[in-house]
Amino acid sequence: MDDALLNNIHLRCQHLLLALLMLPAAALAEALVYTDKPHRVTAATDARIVLLDQQHHLETDLSRDLPPDPQLAEAIIHARLNSSSGKRLQSDLAKAQQDLTDAWSLGIEKIPAVVVDRRYVVYGEPDVAKALELINRARSQPQ
Repeated sequence: MDDALLNNIHLRCQHLLLALLMLPAAALAEALVYTDKPHRVTAATDARIVLLDQQHHLETDLSRDLPPDPQLAEAIIHARLNSSSGKRLQSDLAKAQQDLTDAWSLGIEKIPAVVVDRRYVVYGEPDVAKALELINRARSQPQ
């Protein structure tokens, strides 16, 4: 590579690093939003939305239209779980259970809850951008 190209790449890397350093800290951290289907949130960011009622909805779908005969219902459930969509459902159920455990371990008390760095939490704000702004303000305060 010639020197001009290397200098250009070096300059671009410096600009990228400077831009990243200027971003608010919450923008670099993963934002988790804990909620459920009735409590809609507005998330224009890259926040990960965790539906705490997802397990219930998945189990409801799994048991939909089952016959009253327990043996027949059990056979249908086994068939559903052993299908390709059933394998995905089992994975989704495990993830939903893990999400519930994570929310419990964080001490989530109310929804919606916006969490950054497993440390900063804003409760009751359905606008994720506003919640992140509140978190950024709190982080910038001297402790």
